[in-house]
Amino acid sequence: MTIDHSQPIPLYFQLKTYLLEEIIGGAYRAEDRLPTEHELCERFGLSRTPVTRALTELADEGVIIRYRRRGSFVNPHWLTKRPPSPELRMVLPDGPWESLVRAAVPGETKLSIATFPLEGLLDAVRRAVGEGRAPDIALVDSVWVPELAAAGSLWPVEELDADWFTSTLADGYVGELGSVNVFQGQTYAVQAEADVAGMWIRKDHLAAVNGTIPSTWQELELLARDMAAIPDGPRYPLVFPGGSRGGETTTFCLLALLASNGVQVINDDAIVLDDRRAVATLRFLLGLREGGLIPPDVVTYEWDRPIRLVASGEAAMSFGGSYEGRTLAALTGTPLERLTDLFSFASIPAGPKGSPASLAGGMAYAIFRQAHAPKEAMRMLEHLLSHDALLAMVRDTGQMPPLRSAADTVGESIPFLADATIMLQHALVRPAIPAHARVSQQLQAMLEGVLTGRFGPAAAVERTAELIAAITGLEIVH
Repeated sequence: MTIDHSQPIPLYFQLKTYLLEEIIGGAYRAEDRLPTEHELCERFGLSRTPVTRALTELADEGVIIRYRRRGSFVNPHWLTKRPPSPELRMVLPDGPWESLVRAAVPGETKLSIATFPLEGLLDAVRRAVGEGRAPDIALVDSVWVPELAAAGSLWPVEELDADWFTSTLADGYVGELGSVNVFQGQTYAVQAEADVAGMWIRKDHLAAVNGTIPSTWQELELLARDMAAIPDGPRYPLVFPGGSRGGETTTFCLLALLASNGVQVINDDAIVLDDRRAVATLRFLLGLREGGLIPPDVVTYEWDRPIRLVASGEAAMSFGGSYEGRTLAALTGTPLERLTDLFSFASIPAGPKGSPASLAGGMAYAIFRQAHAPKEAMRMLEHLLSHDALLAMVRDTGQMPPLRSAADTVGESIPFLADATIMLQHALVRPAIPAHARVSQQLQAMLEGVLTGRFGPAAAVERTAELIAAITGLEIVH
């Protein structure tokens, strides 16, 4: 470990962590003398203030003993009293994750877990890092990983356990999931589960019009019109999160829709959103709203509102994610294994200039540079990615396992996840950019602006491309 002056982590904390790891690792034994303050200043290029604070805190915690004019020595009593395994601190989103983690790790592992609502999780992690009290591990949305990695906050997985990375992860992920957490050539997180964007369709409404799953936008629009004409049928043929209140789910769906017409936002370190195909995508969605095929208040939907409308029968179809399968099953009282009896989940239909598309994402475990015990944290991740732990994750969350070995097993018993895994094998991934959160907000505002009539499709695309260029510093390519 080295002291990185460019990181947001306080210098004293980096030095304190380094010395603690050296003592725990056996580099300094009981009653060994540590380097002097002057030697530490010279070695790490630090001023006296952070060095003094690091040593003072270690002394206050009983790790070392400081003697006037003699120096700092490892406290032999601390070494003998130190527990065989340190307590690992985790930050997780609300939901089933805490129980899954506790069930997957060995009984002797000591865990301190804090949970937050998903919408507040990134802010909680940012705040902890800035205050020098980041957890050992956090479960984060994979699109946040580049931001945290660019800030120097995360350990590369390859550095912590190169052998496990090579044997389990390097060629073990489904589809392009292996690239999701890569930033500047290194992997900074381990995928906990996998999601794909797609389209949910109620089979009863599909059967009522003798319809089939649409493969093009034109077929989708015709199917929506037929469903709108069903006597006592769905209140809305099609729904989706259409604005900023839908958060990242809005962006997830929009990026898949853009991809279905051959559009990306960022490619080869340039902004390529300002394209006629992007304008056509927004014009298609606006046409659905003007034709009464989607509700006018779709821009106010929170992320889970569309799938709840589909579950209740008020909507026939929705754009969403595979992670909503568990919600559908719970709301309709259907076992996950029988979900395909009632609903289909398919790729976004192809636009005039594209092909059916899906987008990959999901939550990932990341280990922080401020971790007290990064090696122990890595061991825990290996337990969490074991075959049995992944199967337990599927049972409790209804989400896809990220590794092929587990996905093959799950597909035999849960047809919905087998279909989603096929989609995942060909799904695109979001660009790994540190500014994703701010770029995502601009994309949400673009869609919301078009659907509310504040901007025309062409003006919205041009304006959004310019704003993303200002955020990222990338060039716009037309």
